[in-house]
Amino acid sequence: MQIKSVVVKMENVVEVVNANKSFKNQNVFENVNLNVMQGEICGIVGANASGKSVLFKCITGLMSLDSGTIKVWDKNISNGRFAKDIGVILDCTGFLNNFSAYDNLDMIATINKIASHERINEVLRMVGLEGAGKKKVKKFSLGMKQKLAIAQAIMEKPKFLLLDEPMNGLDSESVKYFRELFLKMRDEDGVTILLTSHIAEDIDTLCDRVYRIADGKLHKAK
Repeated sequence: MQIKSVVVKMENVVEVVNANKSFKNQNVFENVNLNVMQGEICGIVGANASGKSVLFKCITGLMSLDSGTIKVWDKNISNGRFAKDIGVILDCTGFLNNFSAYDNLDMIATINKIASHERINEVLRMVGLEGAGKKKVKKFSLGMKQKLAIAQAIMEKPKFLLLDEPMNGLDSESVKYFRELFLKMRDEDGVTILLTSHIAEDIDTLCDRVYRIADGKLHKAK
């Protein structure tokens, strides 16, 4: 009996082509090209102010390129179009300090109406905030706020996570836990992750491919 081989086509989740961005005639990055494939974890490293966060904001649609194109799930991200089926942690991620962790997530959940009340409680347990769901965010430590940021990113079970310094402010035990969680999401759920981290062990442990951004250029590092 002849056995037919099955070819699994890997899909491009993110496609950046000849991307350029500047502020007041100062280049942030130029001619950036990047492909992130479905089911992989891809890392971008670089010094502070090297352009990592700006590139991430352009990928989400929060900023526009000067020229070039960005596609997420084969949809152009431009002219007010935002990436879909994506969970995001950015340096601009903010919460309403006078509301609880649960209420913050509940308000975010009303936008897409995907995450149920049960799911909100589930992710609070997943990130270790089950005992702080009713506590006002203004009383949270930096680490607790970071856990809440991760909770909002994964709450709607997106197939693509874009995470800017996801381990910021976390203790070593929490870092270990979230590394394992992100790897599990990749391996068991096929989630694609694009992340930055200044922690070398995060990059070494998590990433299938790594790029370095320096002097406005993006180069493959791993």
